[in-house]
Amino acid sequence: MDVRRLRMLLELSRLGSMHEVAAEIGTSTSSVSQAVAALAREVGTALVEPDGRRVRLTPAGHRLAEHAVTILAAVEAARLDLDPDAEPAGVLRVAGFATAIRRSLMPAIDGLRHEHPGIEVRLREHEPPEALGLLARDDVDLALVYDYNVAPASWSSDYDTLPLWEVTWGLGMPSREPRAPLATFADRDWIVNSRHTADEEVLRTLASMAGFTPRIVHRVDALELVDDLILAGHGLALLPRGRSSRRGVAVRPLTDPTVRLRAFAMTRRGRDRWPPLRAVLNRLVQASEGPSAAQTASTSAATCW
Repeated sequence: MDVRRLRMLLELSRLGSMHEVAAEIGTSTSSVSQAVAALAREVGTALVEPDGRRVRLTPAGHRLAEHAVTILAAVEAARLDLDPDAEPAGVLRVAGFATAIRRSLMPAIDGLRHEHPGIEVRLREHEPPEALGLLARDDVDLALVYDYNVAPASWSSDYDTLPLWEVTWGLGMPSREPRAPLATFADRDWIVNSRHTADEEVLRTLASMAGFTPRIVHRVDALELVDDLILAGHGLALLPRGRSSRRGVAVRPLTDPTVRLRAFAMTRRGRDRWPPLRAVLNRLVQASEGPSAAQTASTSAATCW
């Protein structure tokens, strides 16, 4: 298969219009149409079908476009591997939760500006299920996600997973209240994340171990609002320890078990050989190995889960 034709098919899968593909790669619409038709003859099956005045990929076209990502990345990696003077360059699309963007990605971007200025990072803030959905559809190249040690996620084998850092979580409550076993709060209202169910799973697991079922009343995304609700007496919540909570809100330690949020960088299997992605992954690891990673991560979680 012709690599240039594969690239046109991949761009068509992303842009949805042969006219836009032509503008993107600097050629004519008829050239794009002829290239896609020639590629269809090479593989022996239809890759596009009419959709009103436009075209859309057939199921076979979508499958080949998915292969094209890996094929084109491998071709580029091979070319760069044989060119010792080549500089990683290209657009890297990242989806991740806000704490990881602050804690890991932003320092990585700052470092890349000087080391590899040809890399452009475009980010989207999403919770793990949303980020992984984008990664599965090849709408992003890298997902920054998390789970909890008490409720570990089952990641697909289609992904390569790179551990980054961990943050200890505790019980958020009014500071005027004394420390007590979790079972003491069985009759209280509880607050959980509105965009992801992982912390709710942790809460239900801890409550089950303590012999009660939590009454979940509020679902909130911003941790400052969680602080406000706790301070006003509207419920308790699991919160990261070490962050600057509102005055009057304390985050008590949880033991037996200790609860830890674990951050990961995830890519489609085999894609990390692409030089821009490899450069960013290396930077993420360096940021995670910096001083007091857990403390920095907790502090940066001030506005998000």
